[in-house]
Amino acid sequence: MLLPLLVLLLLQASSVNCNTEKTIFLGPSEVQVPVEHPTLEDLQLEALSPQQWSLRTHIQAEFPSNASKYGQSSWYLLHGLQEGQRYEVRICWAATQPTDFRLDTYTLQAVFDKPELITSLAQCSEGRQPDPIDLADQQPDITRQPKKPERNREGLQSTLFLHIFAQADYYTMNKTLMEHVPPVFVDIILDPYLFNVFPRSLAPTAAYIVLLAIGSWYLSKHISEWFQSFAQYSTDSAKKDS
Repeated sequence: MLLPLLVLLLLQASSVNCNTEKTIFLGPSEVQVPVEHPTLEDLQLEALSPQQWSLRTHIQAEFPSNASKYGQSSWYLLHGLQEGQRYEVRICWAATQPTDFRLDTYTLQAVFDKPELITSLAQCSEGRQPDPIDLADQQPDITRQPKKPERNREGLQSTLFLHIFAQADYYTMNKTLMEHVPPVFVDIILDPYLFNVFPRSLAPTAAYIVLLAIGSWYLSKHISEWFQSFAQYSTDSAKKDS
């Protein structure tokens, strides 16, 4: 019974050919966020929260330059966080798209206090603003409304900006690829830590390892008992023959 179970568990393991970069941080203190324009929603940033923890998207990358030595800059919003809770943000991408990523998190005040950060954020936000002509042609649809950052009764929220740099990390004789870096297909994951010890996403893996260890212990115990019985049987047979 145990052997088929172990085989079934081993069949669930699979390999993934991808790269991962991450940053670990603590949820900041809750702050009062403006509810009148301009608001965080006006930035049109894609957002992550513990409830909506995964985002699959394309990120623009570029080769380093004097203007940006870490590559193309992108901004995202992390909201609905819990003060003092440990989190990590991971970005995963295929190994077939060689890219170096750099992830930084900033509080709202830290961004607004540094001109270079607020300028970068404004440029990213401007690139995400919808075309007024396209907006005029759209039919009202409640499903298109972006999810607003979560606030408590006092209008406070624990929010961070996520700043991602994407730097192309390849060389090719193809001039088109050298002049126009294709977007990188990525998964961005916000992962809270259970008891501030290990990521929530690792809980199934931890349970798998524990179950595998318990099953292996019982299996080795039965195998050991079988060898002992076999050795005892061989000894008894040798005594009878003599």
